[in-house]
Amino acid sequence: MDAVIPVIIAGGTGSRLWPLSRALFPKQFHAIFDENSLLQNTLLRAAQTTTNPPILVCNEEHRFLVAEQCRDVGIAWQSIVLEPEGRSTAPAIALAAHLALAERDDAQLLVLAADHLINDIEAFKVAAGKAAAASSQGFMVTFGVRPTHAETGYGYIELSEASDDVQDVRSFVEKPDLQTAQGYLASGTHLWNSGMFMLDAKTYLEELAEHCPEMADAVSAAVQSGTEDLDFFRPGDVFLESPTDSIDYAVMEKTTRAKVVPVGFDWSDIGSWAAIWKASDQDADGNHFEGDVVPLATRNSYVLAQNRLVGTIGVEDLVIVETADAVLVADKSRVQDVRALVQKLKACEREEYISHREVFRPWGSYEGVGQGERYQVKRIKVTPGASLSLQKHHHRAEHWVVVRGTAEVTRGEETFTLGENESTYIPLGVKHRLRNPGKLTLEVIEVQVGAYLGEDDIVRFDDVYGR
Repeated sequence: MDAVIPVIIAGGTGSRLWPLSRALFPKQFHAIFDENSLLQNTLLRAAQTTTNPPILVCNEEHRFLVAEQCRDVGIAWQSIVLEPEGRSTAPAIALAAHLALAERDDAQLLVLAADHLINDIEAFKVAAGKAAAASSQGFMVTFGVRPTHAETGYGYIELSEASDDVQDVRSFVEKPDLQTAQGYLASGTHLWNSGMFMLDAKTYLEELAEHCPEMADAVSAAVQSGTEDLDFFRPGDVFLESPTDSIDYAVMEKTTRAKVVPVGFDWSDIGSWAAIWKASDQDADGNHFEGDVVPLATRNSYVLAQNRLVGTIGVEDLVIVETADAVLVADKSRVQDVRALVQKLKACEREEYISHREVFRPWGSYEGVGQGERYQVKRIKVTPGASLSLQKHHHRAEHWVVVRGTAEVTRGEETFTLGENESTYIPLGVKHRLRNPGKLTLEVIEVQVGAYLGEDDIVRFDDVYGR
């Protein structure tokens, strides 16, 4: 496994897990099953499989989340690649392939989605070893999961034979109806298409050039014109000329060098609230409760209460998710339609599809506490050693009250320190900065007053995060 480089695909918004998953804080960054996020568990799983640092591909908006979550679990990366715009998995993997080959000529790519759940790490490592052996011979190997039930939400891979050996792919099959899925389950020769791959990097780029030359050319030019920016690699804008396509459609369904390794470990792409319910511990009535939940005569339901008490009476097969600014109530059989609800929110220009009340930034986070005509109140959290940009506002003044920790405040030409229960005033148009010089998280209540209070009323003069 010396040549294996993990490639973590960390884009996407996870809209089917709204209201927990939002465009600016999607599911892969949430800790759903334990103290680590789905991305962090993917990183740790990869680190137990190979010692090479990973290449991560993500959206511009998520770059600081990715970097911070890597640091939190002690994972150093080879590169964090920022797509100027998502083009699905085929071009994303091609970006990683070029960067991997720049490190070593025999690179193999262990391609993993950031939001999958796999608990049996040892079985995963065995499967990865089998796949790497085939990949080193110039093949492209997909991981096929033995189905445990007739699932209509996954694509399938048809095997050449019913064995555990790495073998040829007979065909890729689209998501079936229930009757077809039941036939696949009974056949023993159909596997769930997991979306995980072991690829010889050179082979992948050769096959991409043969089957999708426009994509191959755009990605190659984007890498050559790319730039390093702090911790990140930014491909050139020519990347936008690439077609949008998945690796399955662009390469795997067309190549003669596709193989599949059958695996029997538990796996889920956590693609819906029903999938989370299924993967979670359940009580004697088939329920899983998180947070302050008081149930009465409730069966086979998933209830997540993040901020308030949620009571249930006489319900069955429901998903109830309560967050600070939104509540979802859905029949468990209809949770695939959450994406349509999110699209409706987007069409109505509702902020709830984009972000939570608490918005994360590279220096920490801020949370809306209250607002009215010409004012709003925020709770600001600044991580130890972090600093906001030196900035000013044209349309608002600010009042800061320190409620926890120590604040270093720059206001105009002066710099001073505030402790707990101390405050200051930032006049309209004055340059200012907030920094946390301490070892505890700094918490500040900020009251903004002015004619316009939008986040775009910021003029930055100095920003360590390059925004």
